[in-house]
Amino acid sequence: MTPEREHQLKLDAIKVREGILTSTHGAKSGHPGGSLSAADLFTYLYDEVLNANPADPLNEDRDRFVLSKGHVTPGYYSALALKGFFPFEDLKNFRHSDSYLQGHPNMNSVPGVDMSTGSLGQGCSVACGMAKGAKMLGKDFAVYTLLGDGEIEEGQIWEAAMFAGHYKLDNLCMIVDVNGLQIDGRCADVMDARPIDKKYEAFGANVIVVDGHSFPELEKAFAFFNSNRASGKPTVIIMNTLKGKGVSYMEDVCGWHGKGPNADEYALGMAELAAARAALEAEGVQA
Repeated sequence: MTPEREHQLKLDAIKVREGILTSTHGAKSGHPGGSLSAADLFTYLYDEVLNANPADPLNEDRDRFVLSKGHVTPGYYSALALKGFFPFEDLKNFRHSDSYLQGHPNMNSVPGVDMSTGSLGQGCSVACGMAKGAKMLGKDFAVYTLLGDGEIEEGQIWEAAMFAGHYKLDNLCMIVDVNGLQIDGRCADVMDARPIDKKYEAFGANVIVVDGHSFPELEKAFAFFNSNRASGKPTVIIMNTLKGKGVSYMEDVCGWHGKGPNADEYALGMAELAAARAALEAEGVQA
């Protein structure tokens, strides 16, 4: 990854985080914490990875993305908007009664959304079906799905992992956002799923563990997936992240799993992101 590209990705990730705050503030609700932990992943996916064209969103040869942890739409929608699937300014109408941008993704109303999700555990199974369908049809597109480390407490996740391994779905990339928190507290206290990597390996997956806030690490992770596209095994990217990343008062705080910032909190968060952008721009590109 060139310094210039990493610099632009960092700037784009700040824009995604601004969209997360704008949408959850406008709705007075939503899920900012897990959206912020996945903001760098969303940015990298839509800037660098997915074969997805806003001008042709239903192209049958496009890559598919399934948001299995379906409540983190503030981050998902921000990345879609930044990619050009719909106007960024529409984020301020998030979860309003007359808005097409509701709290969980709707494939029938939101351009760029490949699957309606919400009930935790189910999205990964759908992604497996998409990947299996691509194999049956002789299609070369890849299927990506994002899971949460709280979500993987669901038994259906492990049924999907068994399915993916059995059917040799090497066109499937499962990404687990390990931010350590869920709505009821720390994942390790509610239902400790560790060691996550060893579990997925036991189900027949290729596994890589990376820093989910490092763009060079994310580049390495998706290169690992592409290098294993003929391995007969699905890929799992386990990315270690910080819930609420980028907004100081939200970082590693369970209470920001599912509530929107008030006016003062919104202003503080946006000011922090503006300062981060200014620092990046002043720093320039470091060779």
